[in-house]
Formats: sequence, C-alpha cells, structure tokens
Amino acid sequence: MEARPELGGDEEATGTALLLYERGHFRHDPRWLLPRPPRLCLACALELLQPTSGVSLVRKKHMLSCFHDALMRHTTLVTQLLAQNETVCTHLIGILFGLLRSIEDGPVLELSIKVLIQLIVQLKLGPFVHCLLEECQKELCNMPSMRGSLATVTLLGKMADAIPSLAEILVIEHGNLVEHQLRGLMYPNEALKAAVCYLYGKLYSSPTVAEKLSGHFREKLCPLFLTTLDNAQTKELQINCMGLLRQLLKYDLFVSVIMSKSGSAGSSENAEVLQEETTLPLVLKKLLLSRDETLQVASAHCMAAVLVHSPVKYASAFIHADIPEFLFERLSCTSETLLWSVYSCLLLLTEERLFFSKCHTVYGIESLVRSLKGILQLNNIELLKQGLVLFTEILKRQPEEIRLFTNSATCRDASGVLQEAVSSPVLEVMAEAVSAVAAFFRKHHLSSPPVPYGELQALIQALLDRCADLSPPVSRRPLRSCGLLLPGGGLSDQGPSRAVLQQGEILRGALEGFQNACRLAMEFQNEPSARENPFTAPSTEKEDTLGTFSEFLLSACDSLCIPTVMRHSEQATNPALMEIFLSVLNNLFIIVPHMKEKFSKKLASSSFIRLSLELKARFCGGQSHPALNQACSSFLYSLGLNLFSALEETGPAPREGLSIVSSILQHGLPQVNTGGSESLVLLSDSLYVDEVTRQRQYCLVLLVYLAYIHEDRFVPEAELFSAVRSMLLSIQDQGQRPPPSVLRAALYLLTICQDKAEPLEKAPLSAIRKMLEGVPDLHLVYSHHPCTLKFFLMYPDLLSKFGHRVLGLWLSREDGRSQEAEDEASITPARPPALADPGDPLLPILKNSSSVLLILLDLVYSSPMDIARKVLTVLRTFLKENEDIQVGSLLRGHFLQILQQLLVESGAAPLQASSNLPLLLSLLFLVQPRNETQRELDSTDLKLLHQVSNLCGKCSLDHSEMLLPSFNFLYWSLHQSTPSSRKRAVAVLLSSAPLLTLLQKILGLTWMESGPASVPPGPSTKETALLCSGWLLMASLSAQQHLGGLEVHQTLTVELDRVLHTLTFRKKKAALFSASILRFLRTALEQHFSSALVTLVISDSGQLPSPEDSALSPLSLQQVLSLVVSLQNLLVQKDLLLSQAVVGCLEALVDFLQARSPGVALHVTTQPWNRFLLFTLLDAGDNSFLSPEILRLMTLFVRFRSSTILSQDDIGYVLQETSKVNFSELPMATLRALSRFLLQVQSTGLLSNAGLSTTIQTLLETLSERGSTPPPHQDLVCLGGVAVSLSHVQD
Repeated sequence: MEARPELGGDEEATGTALLLYERGHFRHDPRWLLPRPPRLCLACALELLQPTSGVSLVRKKHMLSCFHDALMRHTTLVTQLLAQNETVCTHLIGILFGLLRSIEDGPVLELSIKVLIQLIVQLKLGPFVHCLLEECQKELCNMPSMRGSLATVTLLGKMADAIPSLAEILVIEHGNLVEHQLRGLMYPNEALKAAVCYLYGKLYSSPTVAEKLSGHFREKLCPLFLTTLDNAQTKELQINCMGLLRQLLKYDLFVSVIMSKSGSAGSSENAEVLQEETTLPLVLKKLLLSRDETLQVASAHCMAAVLVHSPVKYASAFIHADIPEFLFERLSCTSETLLWSVYSCLLLLTEERLFFSKCHTVYGIESLVRSLKGILQLNNIELLKQGLVLFTEILKRQPEEIRLFTNSATCRDASGVLQEAVSSPVLEVMAEAVSAVAAFFRKHHLSSPPVPYGELQALIQALLDRCADLSPPVSRRPLRSCGLLLPGGGLSDQGPSRAVLQQGEILRGALEGFQNACRLAMEFQNEPSARENPFTAPSTEKEDTLGTFSEFLLSACDSLCIPTVMRHSEQATNPALMEIFLSVLNNLFIIVPHMKEKFSKKLASSSFIRLSLELKARFCGGQSHPALNQACSSFLYSLGLNLFSALEETGPAPREGLSIVSSILQHGLPQVNTGGSESLVLLSDSLYVDEVTRQRQYCLVLLVYLAYIHEDRFVPEAELFSAVRSMLLSIQDQGQRPPPSVLRAALYLLTICQDKAEPLEKAPLSAIRKMLEGVPDLHLVYSHHPCTLKFFLMYPDLLSKFGHRVLGLWLSREDGRSQEAEDEASITPARPPALADPGDPLLPILKNSSSVLLILLDLVYSSPMDIARKVLTVLRTFLKENEDIQVGSLLRGHFLQILQQLLVESGAAPLQASSNLPLLLSLLFLVQPRNETQRELDSTDLKLLHQVSNLCGKCSLDHSEMLLPSFNFLYWSLHQSTPSSRKRAVAVLLSSAPLLTLLQKILGLTWMESGPASVPPGPSTKETALLCSGWLLMASLSAQQHLGGLEVHQTLTVELDRVLHTLTFRKKKAALFSASILRFLRTALEQHFSSALVTLVISDSGQLPSPEDSALSPLSLQQVLSLVVSLQNLLVQKDLLLSQAVVGCLEALVDFLQARSPGVALHVTTQPWNRFLLFTLLDAGDNSFLSPEILRLMTLFVRFRSSTILSQDDIGYVLQETSKVNFSELPMATLRALSRFLLQVQSTGLLSNAGLSTTIQTLLETLSERGSTPPPHQDLVCLGGVAVSLSHVQD
C-alpha cells in the first residue's frame, strides 16, 4: 500500500498532480478531493496516517506536510469539508494525537502539533478541545515518568498560545495537568523543562489564571523555577525561563514572592546568604555576564520589571549583588536594545541611596559618558533621551560628600557631551540635555581643581545660543514692552501655541542651568583654590579663573539670556520662568560686584523696574505666586540699592541715607503689587494714610524715581506730577517728615514732569519749602539735573530761600573749565567747551533773571575756588552768547558793593580776607564790554578804578594771580572809554602812588627775565603774563599823560639800555612779551623820550659822545643800528601780533631818526639787507604782500625812495596783483595799510607808467567805497590771560 501520484488524462494535460492512497481511494466520495492544488484527497490522507496503514514514516511525513499545506492555503474549503462530518473530525484528531504518542521523530511531531492546533482553531471544536485535554491528562498521569511527555507538554503550550481561553480551562477543569508540570521541571531534560516553562508562561500571561495560580507559585513553583533558571544550560530553556519570569514580574505578588526568596531585605548580614542561595539577582547577574546579547537584554528587562514595582524595596538586593557595576560595564556595547535596557535599569536604581553610597556611580560615570558620546553619533533619539535622563538623575541625586568626577578629564568629557547634546536639532533631546546641564552645574561635581571654567563657558554659550535659536523672531515692537500689560498693547486673546509652551519649558530649564552656574560662581568665591586654578606658571596670565568665568556669566546674560527671555515673553509670560530669570539677574549683582552698578543702570534703562512691577501687578495679587513676588522684590531691592549707591557717588551723602532706602525697599516691596495706573491712584490718596500705606507710597516713589532717572517713563508725566503733589500735601497735612531720600525722589519727579503740568500752587510750594527747611543739608535732597535747576529758580519763594545752595550744588557737579584754560584762547573768539555749551540750562535762565546773575556773583566771592571758577566760565559764556544784553553795569555795581565791604571788613589785610578775590577781579574784567570802542565812564566805573588801584597798591610781587586781572581791568578801562572819560581814568590811576610804585617793581622783573644764555630764566609763566600787562599799562598811561598833559605825582624810571638788551638777548622770547615792550618803546619814540611820567636813563659808558650820538640822544648810533637788527630778527618770526608791533616800532624809530638825523634815517631804510628781509617775508605764499605789516613796511621803503629795496617793477607787480583781489574779503587792517601804501606811491611820483598811475587811482577809489562801511571789529581780546587792545599794539 503506498500513496503515489497518478496522472489521468485531464490532470496530465494540466500538469496537476493527484495525492491519493491507491488502495482505498476508489471507496472515497469525490467530495473529499480538493479541487485546487494541492489535489489532495482528505479521505486518503486520513487512511494513510492511520497506525495500521503500514506506510513508512517518511511517506506519512510527506502526506502530513501536504495536508498542512492544504489546510493553510485552503482553510475555508478544508474546514467546510471536515465540519460536515463530526466523526471524521474526531477520527482525524485521534489519529494526530496518536502520532504524538507513537512517534519520536521531532519534525513529524512538530508538524503534527501544527496541524492539530490549526484544526482545533479553525474548526472551533470546543468539545474536541475538552476531549483532547482529557487525553493529555490521561497520558501524563499514566506515565511512570516524564520521559515521553515532551510532545504532550509542547502541545498544551501551543494550544494555550493559540486559544487564550484554554489557560483558564486548564486551571479550572484540569488542575491535575498543571500540578503535573512540576514533575517536568524536575526531570533532567532541558527540552521538557523548556516546554513546561513555555506552558507556564502562557498560563501566567492571563491575570485571572495568574491569580488562581498564585498559591501554586508561592508554595511549589517558585523555588523550583529559580533553580531551573539558575541551572539552565540550553538557550531554549534560558529564553523560555526568562519569558516565564517576565510574565511573573508583571504582578506585585509574584515579585514579592520571588524577591523574598532572594533575600530582598538587602542588609549587609544577608550578603553571604545571597551568595550561597539561588536568588533572582544572582541569576540575572549570571545572565547579564553571559555573552549572549539576547540573554543580557532579557536580564536587564527583568531587573527593570522588578524595580519598577518598588525601587526602594527591591533595589538593595541588586545593589548588594554588585549588579550596577556590571550594568555600567554593559554600556560599552553597541547594541541599542541592550543600551536601552541598561539605561532603564540604572535609572530605576538611582532611586535608592545605596546605589550612590556604594560608589557605583563613581565607578560607572566614565562608562556612561563614553556611552552617551557614542549614542550622539547615532540616530536613535529615544535611546539618547533615555541616556540623558539617567545622566540627569545621577547628577541630581549624587550625594555631596561623594565626588562624582574623580578626574578632570571625565568632567571635561561630560561637559563636551552635554554641549553637543544641547546643540541637538531635536527638541526632545535638547530638553533632556538642558535638564542635565542644570544638574551638572553643582559645586560638588566641579570643585576638583582645576575647575574647567573654559569648558563651562563653552557649555553655557552653547546652551544660550540654542535657546536663542528657539526664540521667535524679534518683534518690531520695542523690547521694553516685553509682551506684558504695558501701555500701547497687551497680550492677545488667544493663548500661546503648543510650540511656544514647549520652548518656554526648555527656556525655563536653561535658565535653571544658568542659575546653577551663577550659584556655582557664588559658592566658589569663598574657596581660594577655585578662584584661581592652580598648576599654572606664576608668570603666565591666568584666563581660566573664577573672575573671567564670572564676567563671562554677566556678558552672556546681557547678550543672550536677557534678549532671549524678553523675546519669549512677547509670546507668553510664564511666572515660573520669570521667577528664575529675575533670580539670575539678582545673583549677578553678587557674582560681579565691580560691575553691579553699571549692570544695574543698563537694566534700569531697559525698563526692568517697569517689568518687575508689572509682573507683580499681574501675577502676585493676593497670595498668588509668592515665589515670583519674592523674586521680583529681591531683584528690585538689589537693583534699587545699586542704583542709589551709584547716585551717591556723584556727591557726598551719609550712609544713613542708603540704610533708610534699604529699609523702605525691604519692607515695602513685598506689599507693592500695583501697576502704573494703580500706583498713581495709591500716590494720590489724599485721605488719612496709615503707616503701612505710607511706606508703600515711599517705596513706589523711589522706584519711579529710579526708573525716570534712567529714561523709563512708564507713567504719564502730568498724572505723576499730580500724584506726587498730592502725596506731599498729604504728608504735610499729617505733620509727617519724609526721609531725605524720598523727598529727593519726589522733588526730582516734580521737576522732570513740570513742563507737562501746570505750575505749582501756593499750598504745595509752601509744603515743599517747609520740608526743605527741615533737611539739615540741601545736598541730601538735591538731584543733579537741568530740570532741578530750572524748578528751583523758576519759583521766587524757592529761589530766595535755596537759590544760592542749589546753584552751588549745580556748579559743584558740573564739569567747568578753569580760567587758565580760557587764557589759552586765541585772538579769534572761540566758544569754550563744557559749560560753554549753548545747551547749558543756566544760560536761558540768566537771560531772564537778574537775580540769578547776582547770586552767581555772590558765589564767586563766597564759594570754594573750583565753584568760583565754574561761575566765571558760565558768565564768560553767557556774555559771549548774549552780547546784546547789558548786564555789565548791574554786575559792576554789585561787585563794587562786595569789594567795598571786603575792604572795610578786612582793614589792612584784604588779601587774606578771601581766597576768591582774584576770581572776583577776573569777573570784573570779564563783564567789561568787548565791542564798545568808546564808552563814557560813570561814577561806578571811576569808583571801581579807585578801589582796584588801591587794592593793587597793597599787593606784592607774589600776588600775580590778583594783579593780572586787576591790570587787565585798568588797561581795558583806559582803552574802551571816550577821550574825556579816559583822561579822568588816567588821572585816578596817576594819583595812586602805591600803584605806580608796584608798577615800577613789576617792570624791574623784566631784567631778571632777560640776560645772557648762561643765566636761567627768572619769572614764571604767570609772572611773564603780568610783565606783559604791566608794560602795556605803562605804555597806555605814558601816552595818555603826555597827550592830556596830566599832573604827575610820581615818576617811573626805565633803563633804556636794558630795554634794548631785553629785545636783543632774550633767550626764549614770548611774542606778546616782546610786543608789549615794543609798544612801550614805540610810545617813548613817539614822545621823543620826553615823557613826564617815565624817565629813561642810560648807563654811562665813560666815553665822549660822537656828534651822531648827541643828535640821537638818549640813543646812540650803535644802539639804533642794534635795535634795527633786533627788529628785523623779530620780524622774521612771522608772528602776526609781534610783526605788527615791530613794524609800528620801526615806523616810530624812523620818524624819530628823520627828526634827529635824516642821514641815519636814510641809512636805515636803504640798507640792501632790507630787500632780503622783504622777500623773506613775502615767501609765505601767494599775495602774502597783502599782510598789513608787509604793506606798512613797503610803505616805509617807498617813503624814502629806496629803489634798491623796492623797484618800480616790484611796485608794478604789486599793483597788478592787487587789482585782481576781491577787497570785500580783506580785513580792515589790510585795507587801511593798502590805502596808505597806494597814497605813498602816488605822492612820491616814483611811477613813470601812466597806466600804473591809473591803476592806483582806481584802487584808491575802490578802497574809499569799501572803507565807508567798516565791518564790526573786536578790538579788545584776551591773549594768554593778558588783556590786549589790538589797535593799541598794531597802529
């Protein structure tokens, strides 16, 4: 009997094989033949598989395989055929079950089980299942041993897997079967044990069944199973055991039972027991150490499954088994699955303190860091997140007394890993990395020297850069709005998007990390080893120090942290985030103390006072968000103290003031939870105000004051003005006295807002005056601002009472320029810097208030020297900018009163009465009109001349600072008055014998100044200026006395040869000094040495004078020639003022020589050297002959017909070039000199060319038209502190 394929006609044509059992097929109904391949006759298959068929096992296996194939491919067809006959089904199941009992061939058994399971599942034969279970139960119970039960147990396991309800049937109806499985675990066949474990795993996968079998497991299965697991050798058994274990570990009860069998108490006395008994931790440890990755993963999974129930309860058993050590070792693998399992298990172990106290983290941190570094190169986001979570928990939970990083290299590697993770483009990864960074910045992690400040800076930089990338685009709205409820806009009605909320959480974590970094810097300030890292050469510059790290934190906060938070706040305001943010800012004041004031000013100018107040108003009403309220209050407290400290640096202030401010802010800030408009309402409360509310008002005023100082005007000025006024009235009505700091703040706010409000009425002004009178020193309430000055000077009541002190305070804190700086001004008037700025608020006030002018004059007399000098600068600027305002007479009259009072009170020692007397005299000189060439002197002017001349007579040569402005005043008075007034002024001065005596002594200093080159110079620069002024005053007095024929009571003596010697041999000539002596010498020459005031004496040479010397007396011919050479030498210096003085002196000398000795005059003017001199002067550039001094010099040569010096061709060239010049661009001095030159050429008749004569006439007519309307000209100037009349020196 055999089954073989037979090919019939149709089947052969189509190539389809028939699977038949030839011996019995003819008896079978055709319906059992499958119509589609495989063409199997089910009845034939049934007969062939019977034990009595006599067919070989190979053929049965083939038929069984074909039947399984047909069952899989034509499930519906086959099941329909079999379902038609229950007897056939029963018979087929019996045959298949019989194969399991009679055949030991593994593949056949496996195939039989598959077919049997498939039939039962597809046919849904409930009764057959029970029958099959009964057969299995009989089979197993009747066996003397478990030797042949493998197939039956395997069938039960497969059935339990395929039919979920079978497990419950087995337990309830066939409990003996379950009990019988214990024998299989004890039988020494690992394949059978594997099948039993598989069956148990399916049973315990059902919660209901697991509950029913709980007693079975606790009493019988648990120890047997642990032993089986521990002794398993084959991978099949190991895997099935682990599968059963994973099912068991799902339930708290079984975990408790298993761990109780494993000595889960974890105490040290159980350590040896754990080593001897079969415990789960040791079994799992064994599998973890195996080389099979699947078992390692399963072991880690099971550990995690145990720990997830109660880490505190079960972790100690694993820790005592040293499993964490081997888990960390497994981190070196490349399997992502195993890494995930290890990470999960270690993460659960971190909840047990023993995990840290046994230093497992210290041992494994390096492996963890290396593992994270490798994962960063992969693309497994979830695995990286899990690793970062583990790293974060270790960093958070590591005890402070146990140092985690035992070497700096690992710490640097950890910082690098975190830096790379923070920079990840995946937000989930970044979020976990941010949390790890926050935990990383702790002192006990980073205190091992050397502290890696450089790596920490790079980590913070990466953290903040990444957060900045997450921030939304910068709003076009100003940063100060911050997205809060500020004027001009509020938050949108729609809530923030999910992305914005996620970014906010990340930013919050980043701020926590930054806050921990700041806290780290604060803690390291008390550790010398952390402030400056050791192990660096002493000579090298240490950059990796706490100082550089602290400054980096400040810079990073300023450039990244603050802008990022502000941009995010425009989208959503998170109270928790803002709390951390403000705490960070507050910590930075401590971290970088030398920058706290500068940082505070920047924060205040960026509206952070406004931000903090509105955060408090929005979130901290009532008792909500107390942490944010505390953060805002602490930040405002520190910020306020820093700003007040910076304000006090500008002026003296007692320490009590700062302590009062500290007390007000400390007690008032927690209670201030009002925004801008609510704050104004609080300040405007005019009813009775209790002490607590008053402190809140004081606190608000101080904060608004600081904000306004730094240009954050978040409250409307007009409303603020009204609110502060109401508060001051309320304080006055209640008889209270505000602290000076509060009064200063209130006054400042009033002054700033005054322009936007109506002037104060009498009542608030009276209240302010009374409060100010109660202040011991006005500087305690003074704020240096132009509006403060304007405020005090605009109200007469305040001006009369406090004007002097306020002006003094204003000037003491302004940068003025001293008199010496003004002395350096050139002839062309220049606007002084600093207070000379036309924007100086004092200038418009002075223009409208004579009272302020008089107060300034009093300040010159009564104030310290530096303030008096600043007053001079202010008045100098005012007079220059407002020359049309006549205030000189007012100031001169007031000055006369001061001077008379001084002289009366001081008696014989006026010079010691006031150190500011020189400045008063400088002021007197300053108020003299500059542009009035002739002014009638009144009685006040003459009295001043008298008083000043008497004061000068009481001075000695050491009082140059007082004498110089006095001489300037006297000189200026002579040259700006009318001839009749000038005559009276000279008479007053000549009547003062002490003045003339002093002038004689001063002129004697000239001979100390000059001398041979070997003699060092005598007088100082100030004394030189005094000499210049003395010679000019002497020349003026001599000329006016000679002109008016005034009576002289005392003559002055001047040694002529010394004067000439000074001009010749002075080593370092000052141009003004030489010009002053030349002006005196010119006056003497013009008077032909016949002055009644000045007597010129010459030294006796002991020789008889020659006829030429007699004619030139008191000069000698040698002195005349020497003087001419000296004048020529001075002329080539090409100094404008000096050149004009030289030419004037030369003209007077020639006139003197022409009168005394015409031959000598002709000799002097016709020397060939003069031509060389003239061309040297003309070498200055194009049209240089148009300089007044050169034109006057050429006029002198033309006058004496010196054709060898100035030929007709030269004159013709000058005329041609002159005709090309635009006369409107030439100064008046040049026009006058040019006119004289042309007239001199015309009068001498030197030109034979008629065309040139016509040119001269045309030029003269043009000049006459130009000279009819002379432009305004400033004749009186101050050069080097010396008053000079240009017309006096030049003409």
